[in-house]
Amino acid sequence: MDELRRAAKELVARPRGILAADESPGTMDKRLEGQGITASEDARRAYREMLVTTPDLSDSVSGVILCEETFNQRLSDGRPFPEALAELGLATGVKVDTGAKPLAGAPGETVTEGLDGLRDRLQDFASRGAVFAKWRAVITIGPGLPTHRALRANAHALARYAMLCQEQGIVPIVEPEVVAAGEQTMDQCEAVTNFAMLEVFAELAYAELDLPSMVLKPNMITPGLDRLDEATAAEVAESTVAALGRVVPPEVAGIAFLSGGQPADVATQHLAGIAARPAPWPLTFSFGRALVDQALHDWGGRVEGISAGQAALGERVRATSAVLRGSVNA
Repeated sequence: MDELRRAAKELVARPRGILAADESPGTMDKRLEGQGITASEDARRAYREMLVTTPDLSDSVSGVILCEETFNQRLSDGRPFPEALAELGLATGVKVDTGAKPLAGAPGETVTEGLDGLRDRLQDFASRGAVFAKWRAVITIGPGLPTHRALRANAHALARYAMLCQEQGIVPIVEPEVVAAGEQTMDQCEAVTNFAMLEVFAELAYAELDLPSMVLKPNMITPGLDRLDEATAAEVAESTVAALGRVVPPEVAGIAFLSGGQPADVATQHLAGIAARPAPWPLTFSFGRALVDQALHDWGGRVEGISAGQAALGERVRATSAVLRGSVNA
């Protein structure tokens, strides 16, 4: 357990964060096609290779979350992705859930699936270099939503996943995401996040999870994306740290915030305010689109675009990492 705790601590050690490059093949194909790139298994592989081989990426990033497809692929030089990441100074993570599916008896809500056979899958991932894993629960705000049924079902699945990870020597990233898309108020986001966190940590306590060997990946407390400008960065920071402080035990190894569809500069400004506040756990980032959108555009699926794509990613991760050093330059 000491080794697992060390690995969790290293993932969230400032000034580095976690790069989320774990979109499912279907989601990644849509993003590629949105940039005029022909979607294919090799295009997805080439895109992830462009990201992870960015020069000096490990200065700002501790680990990379891959989808299972990428985890099983090789770089163009023949090295498996986990082996290449280790050589680049990056911990390999893998998304192990199989997606959010409709929850029976709860119209408009989902529960994340993937527990069947997970022990064997985790054992295989660990044997091939996985250091950590990720499981995302999707919590939607709407009229009468979320229901307690949905909150409890997702929290229970997160706890079972996390215990299986620790059993196999893998650090679990626990991600209960209150989705920011929509017009909900900041107060609504805070209330739902509180309820979701209470359910998650109750289930983790029932499971007797080793909290210093897990990383929490929550949403920030913000208004919905359609009204994001209604709150200042200082208000987001104050509400976010206060809300988590009411529920998250201090023993948790660290908190790596997701960007949740926020524009890159806004997500970084919010992170700067959050990271500047005193907290009992390390506070860092686990961003996806906020780090890679410009890189994907500049790469454009072209070999000659690799340098431009990597330059865009390098610039974004340095700016995000900088706010963890106290330099607010988003």
